[in-house]
Amino acid sequence: MTSSISFRERIALYALLTSLTSISIDALLPGLRQIGEDVVGGPPLSTQHIISLFIFGMAVGELLLGPLSDAMGRKKALVLGLGIYAVGTIIAMLAGSLEVVILGRILQGVGVSGPKIATRAMIRDQFEGDAMARVMSLMFTLFIMVPMLAPAMAQGVNYMAGWRAIFGIYLAMAMILGLWLVIRQPETLPVDKRISFRPKLLIRNGRRILAKRRVALLIVATGMVFGSQLLYLSTAADLFFDAYEIKETFPFYFAVLAAGIGLASFLNAKLVQRFGTDAMTRAAFMGLAIIGLLMLIASVLWRGHLPLVVLMVFTFSAFFTIGILFGNLNAMAMRSLGQVAGLGASLIASGSSPYCHPVRHRYREPL
Repeated sequence: MTSSISFRERIALYALLTSLTSISIDALLPGLRQIGEDVVGGPPLSTQHIISLFIFGMAVGELLLGPLSDAMGRKKALVLGLGIYAVGTIIAMLAGSLEVVILGRILQGVGVSGPKIATRAMIRDQFEGDAMARVMSLMFTLFIMVPMLAPAMAQGVNYMAGWRAIFGIYLAMAMILGLWLVIRQPETLPVDKRISFRPKLLIRNGRRILAKRRVALLIVATGMVFGSQLLYLSTAADLFFDAYEIKETFPFYFAVLAAGIGLASFLNAKLVQRFGTDAMTRAAFMGLAIIGLLMLIASVLWRGHLPLVVLMVFTFSAFFTIGILFGNLNAMAMRSLGQVAGLGASLIASGSSPYCHPVRHRYREPL
């Protein structure tokens, strides 16, 4: 499909659209305690649910917006997701209670699944095999800049204008990206290849996808990787604030660790077409297992409280392997999906969510 949009512009657009997921989580981490102080919420809700129920909304949205992208086209499904995300953002921004903030966050999660799923399907429409893994790695290289910078940006905004201003930034991003998408990005799924949104057909196609043993195993593997990352994201602020008494400089440490994923994604884009996705993925999983074992041994030696420099070295190394895995696992799972890429991306993303997988975080009590 010919288009005036360049390859680099496409990668930048896809990266920023995908980054809505990350920034919607990471940018709020420094402000969770202030939200808890400003809005009153009773049990069983706590500020940790601002993160966990956002993920829940995303898992639900992935099951809906993926099949819709196969039926109505990638662009329309993506714009629909951005619209839902904007509504949720406005609700959370104007909320007077924690319950309403969380309602907005659930809608944000449902909406953000549109950009997350539709961009993967767009990439699958245009690229195959190792080339697709390279594109995803390039996208993640740009994408990782967001979690590197988001906490620092949000901490500054939170200090100057309060946590509600962060939601204002979310709203502006959604509007700008939606306009960019509508004006510049052509539809990648031709009308004659679209699949009607019919429950029986969706169930049949879903069974066909999950019947592929390789795809099912890749969903489990992706869930384990994503679950470990979510565990870190949900506890990072408390870990640095309470265990190491790091508060003002927390965004710096967060950015250093996120740089491990960015560096790995950049190198993977260079190496994947030489060594292949399978070899890169196997090496990354072996590396992650070794790092985890060494970290466990070190934790025993230091009686559960690692020195900060040791924690940073191990976590950076683990994130480096995760950076290799992100682009490759998604590309490997999407490889054989063809025109049901939207439904397949939904099953992969939702099925690998910690809400659908044993790798789950036990969220703490209110901060």
